[in-house]
Amino acid sequence: MRVELNVPEFVREPRMWVKHQAVLAMALRPGSFELGLRRSEMIRLTYDAGEMSLVPRYFEKWFRTDLHFWYLSVGISDAALTAAADGTSGEVELRRADNLVDARLRALVEAVNAERIAGFPSGRLFLDSVEQALAVALVNGYAVRHRSVQTHRGGLGCARLRRIKEFVDAKMEDELTLREMALSVGLSTAHFSRMFRKSTGETPHQFLLRQRVERAKEMLRSADARVMDVAVACGFKTQQHFAQIFRHECGASPTEYRQEFLGHKATCPRETCPQDTPRFCSPGSAAKL
Repeated sequence: MRVELNVPEFVREPRMWVKHQAVLAMALRPGSFELGLRRSEMIRLTYDAGEMSLVPRYFEKWFRTDLHFWYLSVGISDAALTAAADGTSGEVELRRADNLVDARLRALVEAVNAERIAGFPSGRLFLDSVEQALAVALVNGYAVRHRSVQTHRGGLGCARLRRIKEFVDAKMEDELTLREMALSVGLSTAHFSRMFRKSTGETPHQFLLRQRVERAKEMLRSADARVMDVAVACGFKTQQHFAQIFRHECGASPTEYRQEFLGHKATCPRETCPQDTPRFCSPGSAAKL
């Protein structure tokens, strides 16, 4: 998925605008632009902040924008659209929508924008997951021709779930992608995403975050490991992002968790002391992310 903030410079003469992949564009500020097949036949389109348009691939028009019109451009890859159509042969063709009103698509694009503003701390897998969700919504609601997305039953088997966990454990420090996780069990990204959620009740991204927090908890039980080193070893890009996710999951900062655990361990009998303090990390909290 390609994410771009567009802050166009005003030019007196229109220019040819070419898009080689499907794009969802969302206005970040009120503004307008002119668009047309010919320079002599351009129309003006006006948008408020938050309003969207859908531009299909290979879109070619003459284009001229106002100086203050800022918008976010989210490109959806052909691979994501094909996977969302369950690998149907040929290209997935989307219809153009100059004024797109779709609450689900807008929420997903707003999530991408929030991630951009934060500096993309959640990593590639988060963007891959959002792209796949966007692709499924576009194929189901805006495709000119495609094969219907199939409904699969049963979820992933125990062997595949075990392989996924082993794969994530081995690659936790890396920038994992949805495609890599799907390939590790021999499935397409769209099929894998649906089956994984059916089996676990979590998205792959939620699962990865939960596994990272569980490893972080193990490392924080040692008084010697620095919080920054724990964050890096568990695949978090920044210590700030690590602290934010950890607090969301456990109700405490990493430092507070360590202090509580070490203090609790020091004051309870060795044979009855649990491996974790009861105050933090209720089961299932990762599913809320």
